[in-house]
Amino acid sequence: MRHNERHMTHRTGWLRASVLGANDGIVSTASLVLGVAATGASTKAILVAGVASLVAGAMSMAAGEYVSVSSQADTEGADLAREATELAEDPKQEHAELTAIYVKRGLDKDLAARVASQLMTHDALAAHARDELGISDTLAAKPVQAALASAATFTAGASLPLLMALLLPASALMWGVAGSSLFFLAFLGLVAAWAGGSPLLVSATRVTFWGALAMGLTAGVGALFGVAA
Repeated sequence: MRHNERHMTHRTGWLRASVLGANDGIVSTASLVLGVAATGASTKAILVAGVASLVAGAMSMAAGEYVSVSSQADTEGADLAREATELAEDPKQEHAELTAIYVKRGLDKDLAARVASQLMTHDALAAHARDELGISDTLAAKPVQAALASAATFTAGASLPLLMALLLPASALMWGVAGSSLFFLAFLGLVAAWAGGSPLLVSATRVTFWGALAMGLTAGVGALFGVAA
């Protein structure tokens, strides 16, 4: 009978960017809304600040992800180019390196040498990229994917506290935004854990705790230093 296994590592690239984007969208926008609201500002001023935070944050997330992941991709590309040159100039030494890697992983030397020979015959660069450099198609850097995922999920996350600020009356705005944002963060943690196959409670607790801390500190600063508009 065929045995089907479900692994989640192929999701790590977009999942990391998506969770980071949504989490930052909720936390940063809710914190800003609470901080401005704590000064006694009008609902209009709160919404303007929140929309500005959404736009600036989405662009910042996209640019930051693209630049950082592009740097990773550049490094991977340089390593692959260097490895291709070494394979062309000294294939015997590269075969010995691959053999040594497999010996360290538990194969005897003869078997390790045969495995290295067969893999290098099939695709030498791919074998060295995967087993010597730790680069694979599954985990390879994808800058555009990461940037788009971050921007989209930041926008989605930031829209939630903004929507609550728009719908709630001024008297209930602070507690309503804080409570709903914590709920959204807990739900995000559960979804991220489910998608990644990790423990649900740990993920939900982690994002909720740090979100609550960020919102509490920002609201405190607004109350301490703010002046009613």
